[in-house]
Amino acid sequence: MDISITAAPTKRRYLTLLMIFITVVICYVDRANLAVASAHIQQEFGIDKARMGYIFSAFAWTYTICQIPGGWFLDRVGSKMTYFIAIFGWSLATLGQGFTHGLTALLGLRAITGMFEAPAFPTNNRMVTSWFPEQERASAVGFFTSGQFVGLAFLTPLLIWIQEMLSWHWVFIITGAIGLIWSIIWHFVYQSPRKSKGINAAELNYIAAGGGMIDGDAPSEKKMRTPMSAADWKLVFNRKLVGVYLGQFAVTSTLWFFLTWFPNYLTQEKHIGALTAGFMTTVPFLAAFFGVLLSGIFADRMVKSGKSIGFARKTPIICGLLLSTCIMGANYTNDPVWIMVLMALAFFGNGFASITWSLVSSLAPLRLIGLTGGVFNFVGGLGGITVPLVVGYLAQDYGFSPALIYIAVVALLGALSYICLVGEVKRVG
Repeated sequence: MDISITAAPTKRRYLTLLMIFITVVICYVDRANLAVASAHIQQEFGIDKARMGYIFSAFAWTYTICQIPGGWFLDRVGSKMTYFIAIFGWSLATLGQGFTHGLTALLGLRAITGMFEAPAFPTNNRMVTSWFPEQERASAVGFFTSGQFVGLAFLTPLLIWIQEMLSWHWVFIITGAIGLIWSIIWHFVYQSPRKSKGINAAELNYIAAGGGMIDGDAPSEKKMRTPMSAADWKLVFNRKLVGVYLGQFAVTSTLWFFLTWFPNYLTQEKHIGALTAGFMTTVPFLAAFFGVLLSGIFADRMVKSGKSIGFARKTPIICGLLLSTCIMGANYTNDPVWIMVLMALAFFGNGFASITWSLVSSLAPLRLIGLTGGVFNFVGGLGGITVPLVVGYLAQDYGFSPALIYIAVVALLGALSYICLVGEVKRVG
């Protein structure tokens, strides 16, 4: 029976979206703060680029390994508790990084940060699937994904200033403390759709009628806690989903270059001053911010105009990945303006391609959304492992030019995976 409508629908889902956005900002600042501090850490600890690549990748190893367990945990305890534990855990580990004075401790705390951040985007996906109808979902994904770029765009120069005024330790202390405070706020404010205050029957009906899983954000019942079957795994690795997974590896590879090596690229390869480089990083991050917002709006408008979900969602992703290949153009100039323009184009493309989660929402088997999101982020996380290491080794021996070519080739292959493997977008299983 439909939920009766007695009043105009409320807009409670937008408060949830704002909370997800804030969490994503904190999440990505805690990923990228090491890039801000990396030059000072290299100098203090006496390490080269190759060894710095291992420190960068420490986060991604545990982040990737914990994706599938994180998705499994999410399916069983729900978004509220998963995110509280995750935010508190990664923020405490981030805070601890500010008090390290040795390489081993820093590696260990970065690994712990990655472990606790693992469920973040599967949780975001689950909440958006629960709170938003299909016709609004790409815009919602675009909005919360933009948090990873807008936070870095505006906060990276601030973190560089804090580092220059105080020390690199305070970059981690301040960002970790903010996350701890937010975890408490999250615990007391967030509720699943049916339990939320301020939502009326009309909004619940609107979400449900549009394909939103209004009961999908609660913990699973005990009777549903059954082992994964071979048929379940076959669904999770369906050809369509494999195409999306490979595309996410490409999107994540470009992103992790900017999250790790980009400041070093500007200062060590192009010999740009630290403060100038800090402000130069703002432009590509802002470009990516506008890219992801425009991508979501563009996709949802195409759906509303009658285009298929597959065409509307895949078009910006493919175009964005192709545009990301512009990154290798920076190999042919030392002009800071042109470097900034080319990097902004490449990162705009990365942002434009970053609504990939909206396809996971449309393709994943309903009972396996958390696990599918975990596998999706697992494959994407492999980009976070490989890029810091590959770029570190290439930059150490050959400079950054072949590293940028590597990023461009991966982006091209990601676009081809969407073209050749995904096909028609319809729910698997």
